[in-house]
Amino acid sequence: MPHDRPPSYSSLMRPDLPYALGGFALGALLLGNTALAPDADPVGALDVALILVMAVALAVCRRYPVPALLAVTVAMLALHVRVHAGVSAAFPVLGAVYVAAWRGHRLTAALASVVFLGGFLARDVSVAPAGEPGQQILERTSLLLGWFVAANVAGLVARQHRAYLAQVEQRAADAERTREEMALRRAGEERLRIARDLHDSLTHSISVIKVQAGIAVHLGRKQGREPSAALLAIQEASSAAMRELRATLAVLRSPVDEDRVGLARVDELVERTRAAGVPVDVTVTGQPPALPVEVDQAGYRVVQEALTNVTRHAGPASAQVHVEYAPSSLTVAVTDDGRAPAAGPVTPGVGLSGMRERVTGLGGTLHADRADGGGFTVRATFPLDGPA
Repeated sequence: MPHDRPPSYSSLMRPDLPYALGGFALGALLLGNTALAPDADPVGALDVALILVMAVALAVCRRYPVPALLAVTVAMLALHVRVHAGVSAAFPVLGAVYVAAWRGHRLTAALASVVFLGGFLARDVSVAPAGEPGQQILERTSLLLGWFVAANVAGLVARQHRAYLAQVEQRAADAERTREEMALRRAGEERLRIARDLHDSLTHSISVIKVQAGIAVHLGRKQGREPSAALLAIQEASSAAMRELRATLAVLRSPVDEDRVGLARVDELVERTRAAGVPVDVTVTGQPPALPVEVDQAGYRVVQEALTNVTRHAGPASAQVHVEYAPSSLTVAVTDDGRAPAAGPVTPGVGLSGMRERVTGLGGTLHADRADGGGFTVRATFPLDGPA
């Protein structure tokens, strides 16, 4: 079942809920005020309809600020003209003016304020009793004028504050992106520096070994002597080291690894180990799937390091390489029957530590210990049913 569902009606209306509640609360206030005010006229059905129009308009003023402001202004002016609702009729208009100014409709909010104030003042002047002092009307109008100016200014301030927050967030995002770009650029520069150092030092040394081994093999054959297996293994290992070093340099100079190593090249490792005098048998079970690049490379490196350790430390020995493909995991194991380490805990060297870091970094497990019948066993298991 897909997890991405279209937003429901309730989730769309949730931001408008405070506006709707405020509109109906103001409607109830207006009804109560006009019913209890001594100078107000009786409330009729049309007046209730005007209050309902105001409440509905306030409920949608967040999404439609201009139409809502016009509807609230007209409805409240009409209500004030009909029943003389007084200052309370200005409260819904003040709210709509604030929302319109906050949403960026400054001119509309200012015009609506002027229209309402003008209509309010005109109605008060036209129906004022002869004995009512003009000072009272002037004070009430001044009070409303101050409120409307405050509503317009508050809406503008809220909009400016919102724009400021958006600008701060944008600057923070730009700064974070700049930091990431700088980090990537520095990492690229460091990779290029390492590539240059490897090319200038290690490549030269391996090339000398390869050339010297080749000359020794050539001279031996020229003199009618078959080169020793150790010399041929040195020649083959130096050639393989040059190939891998070139591939590593290509990776350091470019993020694209066109000649990557993987379990498909385990046979080359086995042949080089056999050339060094260690018999190796390879067993593959299961159907090879499309492995992730990191897992494929890590499996190859585990086999490579384990066979290197057999050649260096096991003495006269044979080795077995087992690659097992399962739907949810990959297991590579290298077992030898040679000389196991001395009794006591196995102290991991640089090779085993690096191997463990590779495996655990991909969510796998590594077992490296003495075998039950003698020798040593290295087994790495990588999960394939989840993100590494």
